[in-house]
Amino acid sequence: MAKEEKEKLLPRLRRKYPWLDHLIRANDAFTERYGNHYAAAITYFSVLSVFPLFMVAFAVVGLAVNHDKTIIDKITNGINNSVPAGLRELVNGIVSGALDSGSGVGIFGLLIALYSGIGWMSNLRDALTAQWGQVKQPQPFLKQTAKDLVALIGLGVALIVSFALTAVGGGIGQFLLELVGLEHATWAIFLLRVATIVLGLLANTLVFLWVIARLPREQVALRSAVKGAVFAAVGFVVLQQVATVYLASVTKSPSAALFGPVIGLLVFANLVSRFLLLVTAWTATAKENQHEIVQPPPPVRLEQHVTLQRGPGLGAVAGAFGAGALLAWLGRRKP
Repeated sequence: MAKEEKEKLLPRLRRKYPWLDHLIRANDAFTERYGNHYAAAITYFSVLSVFPLFMVAFAVVGLAVNHDKTIIDKITNGINNSVPAGLRELVNGIVSGALDSGSGVGIFGLLIALYSGIGWMSNLRDALTAQWGQVKQPQPFLKQTAKDLVALIGLGVALIVSFALTAVGGGIGQFLLELVGLEHATWAIFLLRVATIVLGLLANTLVFLWVIARLPREQVALRSAVKGAVFAAVGFVVLQQVATVYLASVTKSPSAALFGPVIGLLVFANLVSRFLLLVTAWTATAKENQHEIVQPPPPVRLEQHVTLQRGPGLGAVAGAFGAGALLAWLGRRKP
């Protein structure tokens, strides 16, 4: 009896708490649409493509800002603020290496970046498409590759703008405080920190909104992804703190001494991949995004039935009976 009551408890809780029912539906959709498998593929290509993409990105940024060290430092600080503390040393090394070799990327480096980046974007788009419940339509290889390349460039621009907004926001705020002579006021410093956090959340929300709504193979309406983007932006900040604590324990293991911070990069990339796909599944399973499909009635099959009878039919029998009666009547009238 206790087991039966326990089995009935979850349906009751799901009916009572819509947010719990939504989470369970999202987790079921994430599992049924191979979210863990897609997250593993995204993780692999993320680690494979991180240095080539950074190398090409900072080469382009360096040319765009005329190698202005102040602007590049702000973008670098924005990247540092987006990763857990345990990975900042590794990321700083990758960024420094990308900046040093950015001016000499060359054809070979560009080809490696394109191959790894397009592979990463293709898996990311396929994963998001699956979590939205869409069916991937077959496309010519060159057409699909071109679309993935455009999506990769768009995401890169969005991330750079996000990092710049997060970093520049604090710098401009500090400049304004110094301009009005409030750089030492406690309340002004507190408000500046709050404004910087809000600006960072807004920048992350815009990036997640674009990723969730525009990266799937079949784009969805932006309004359908607003809640998911806000949830992802807030959850990403929480994930950073959790990853910082988790990476601190992982890097103390014997395997970390052998493989170094790459273990931390793999763990963080996998956590972010799973989180992004789960948020997408949560967004796709919201009631406002559930479009009930009314199935048409089954077709009516019209057939002409022809019945064949062997022997005399009803009409022939009636005719023979009538003829027999007539002959009998005539026979009685003869003398």
